[in-house]
Amino acid sequence: MTAAIRRTVTFPEISMERLKSILGAYNGHLKQIEQRLDVKITHRGDVFHIDGEIDAVGRAEALLQRLYEESEVSQQISADLLHLLIQSSQTERNFELVGEEMDEHDAPLDVYFQTRKGRINPRGANQKRYVQRILQSDISFGVGPAGTGKTYLAVAAAVDMLERNEIQRILLVRPAVEAGEKLGFLPGDLTQKIDPYLRPLYDALYEMLGFEKVAKLIERQVIEVAPLAYMRGRTLNHSFVILDEAQNTTPEQMKMFLTRLGFGSRAVITGDITQVDLPRGQQSGLAHALRVLENITEIHITRFHSRDVVRHQLVQKIVEAYEGWDGEQQRLNAEARAERKARQEALVAENDTAADLQHQDA
Repeated sequence: MTAAIRRTVTFPEISMERLKSILGAYNGHLKQIEQRLDVKITHRGDVFHIDGEIDAVGRAEALLQRLYEESEVSQQISADLLHLLIQSSQTERNFELVGEEMDEHDAPLDVYFQTRKGRINPRGANQKRYVQRILQSDISFGVGPAGTGKTYLAVAAAVDMLERNEIQRILLVRPAVEAGEKLGFLPGDLTQKIDPYLRPLYDALYEMLGFEKVAKLIERQVIEVAPLAYMRGRTLNHSFVILDEAQNTTPEQMKMFLTRLGFGSRAVITGDITQVDLPRGQQSGLAHALRVLENITEIHITRFHSRDVVRHQLVQKIVEAYEGWDGEQQRLNAEARAERKARQEALVAENDTAADLQHQDA
């Protein structure tokens, strides 16, 4: 059992405006920290007392320091920002706990991307690790639930490298099977057919570069957004290639994509193996690749979890609820299979006994 401790944090001569920013409306920020980190916080003026278990108190203390720093530049700290800061404190601590198992060169560094629209910072240790692996590896995977920044950070890395002339073009690729429709039966030309499937990739580009800049780069074919099927037969040199929604590829498609990589190129594959939209019985190329390639040291795999979700805090709860439901269903299915197997074995044993008795009577 972890011992309970008390720590005191003091912010000397803090202004009333900054104190209100830290506390939130009706001390709402402190209540959120208490609930999420399982601590008790009391304060009088610029002095805060934190009570709880050692690890939780340490996280709460560091979080108050970050809120203090944030209050210097923000008159009002939003609930969303508080959620991200709390989440970051939890994930960073989780990585400290398993740090002994990691290579010293794999420790998360302070990395960021500078785009024309501003600076993009990875949030939390896992996102930092993911970005570091993208920059260091020719092929890297980002696997996990929606809202963990897998695709957004991969696009940011591609834009950053393009702006620094480290690559000549960006290719964003996605399988077009989510709606269970064949492209040939959809109305319109190729662009009109595939645009709905690729819209999330366009959105990220527009946010980082602006609509006009993206349109010009697409016109010059510096940026290409295409369905996976149109990658066959190509060799991609000096390119940054992103395969999004990779769980909806087949093993053959995944092999085809990975073998398109040419000189001076790198690839990032993102997806969520719990959200496969392939026909029933069809194996996911992403799940297959993770097993086949896991022993190749030059390929890095970053696995995200519900604690890494950086969208609205309700999204994290939804992801956790689905993960819990899926886990319970798997347990029930395993129990049902075990029960059926036991009944079958009992029936076989009963038939064998009956056959032996008949043989003896004969």
